[in-house]
Amino acid sequence: MMMWAWIGAILIGISLGLLGSGGSILTVPVLIYWVGLDEKVAFASSLAIVGLISLFSALRYAKCNSVDWRTVVWFGLPGMVGAVLGAHLAGYLAAWLQLLIFAILLLIAAVLMFRPLKLTEDVRVARAFWQVALDGVLVGVITGLVGVGGGFLIIPALVLLSGLSMSMAVGSSLVIIAMNSISGFWEYLHLLDKLNLSLDWQLIALFTILGIAGSLVGHKLAKHLPQAALRKIFSVFLVFIGVFILWHNLPKIMGVI
Repeated sequence: MMMWAWIGAILIGISLGLLGSGGSILTVPVLIYWVGLDEKVAFASSLAIVGLISLFSALRYAKCNSVDWRTVVWFGLPGMVGAVLGAHLAGYLAAWLQLLIFAILLLIAAVLMFRPLKLTEDVRVARAFWQVALDGVLVGVITGLVGVGGGFLIIPALVLLSGLSMSMAVGSSLVIIAMNSISGFWEYLHLLDKLNLSLDWQLIALFTILGIAGSLVGHKLAKHLPQAALRKIFSVFLVFIGVFILWHNLPKIMGVI
């Protein structure tokens, strides 16, 4: 299992470096179908891994003053509340239902990567703070529920709805992802304790360290590779993963229908 863990962690890190925070969406399926973790443990572990990698990546943007801390507060703090709510809700949902939601998010992410929204550096008019806060709560709930950072949702939201430039949105999103992931992970600790499940801290540390190293490699490679083509290839890959998850859980889905 450890060999697959090493390979999976490096691939996640490289995808993060090549594609940005959206690459972290691979963490959950790698942990479940490649490493063989229990679904609930995988969701929790994904939050820890994504949160720590995002925090490391955010430091670089913070040093360059590419983080809008006002938006981080308005979007991120409500997002933390939403992440806790999402993780708490996960305790009442069957794992296959969480995976169904996750598969749908994969397909949405694939569409957004294949046909990205027109995001520019132009600064737009920001919405009211309560609207930004509501966006944060919704994204946070998704993060806590299915263990994804939600960068593919946060960056467009910050640009199109919160009025940030693209560069500021990327840096701010990394801080928000770290906040949401860590708060959702904290709530998952209570859930796993109730289910008598435990985390593999060595595996989490391995994925985090190799993920960070891989992201640095991917970031350097990204300068020499066509981003548009990479995103389209990755989007097709996400469709295959989404369809696989749906097919794998089809008997349980049909049993409920």
